[in-house]
Amino acid sequence: MFTGIIEEVGRAHKLKEEEDVHRYRIDSTVLFTNEIKIGDSISINGVCLTAYGIQDASFQVDVSEETRRCTTFSGTSRHDRVNLERAVTPSTRLGGHFVSGHIDGMGALESREDSENESVMWISVPPGLSRYIAPKGSVCVDGVSLTVNQVKADRYCVTVIPHTLDHTTLGQIQPGDKVNLEVDLVARYLERLLQCKE
Repeated sequence: MFTGIIEEVGRAHKLKEEEDVHRYRIDSTVLFTNEIKIGDSISINGVCLTAYGIQDASFQVDVSEETRRCTTFSGTSRHDRVNLERAVTPSTRLGGHFVSGHIDGMGALESREDSENESVMWISVPPGLSRYIAPKGSVCVDGVSLTVNQVKADRYCVTVIPHTLDHTTLGQIQPGDKVNLEVDLVARYLERLLQCKE
């Protein structure tokens, strides 16, 4: 479980490509990897992956073919910069919202309007996901917890503050870039509960 509050931006390097798995080295910092143990869950651009091969300032992860198919790991973008977050602990402050690291689909940045104090971004939503996104609700974009401003049939709008732009990969995304999306867990469970009552 994660919060969507990014700890740092690292870089992903593909090491090995096999039929059913792709191996990556994630370069981070000694400070980030200091508390990682083999088998820990790490959010990488919002994707929950298992760490191993830990060194001073890097670790390795394996990405299955299914994960590649459903996420931005299917291609390279933004020079392989990735948002990193370690899993929450019982003493972690929950500054964002509950994030599972299980990607619901890929969207794309449709437009961004930058000003001195914020960036207003419209992001497309794959068919079937927009019903889970509500104004003033939470959404996770490339692992970043954001508040939804407006929702239309196939897209939604978020406002990103300068700190988030400077300390995540969202500062560099441009129209057309694909992003990993995870909708709010509560919305998914609520829908399932309502289905079970029918």
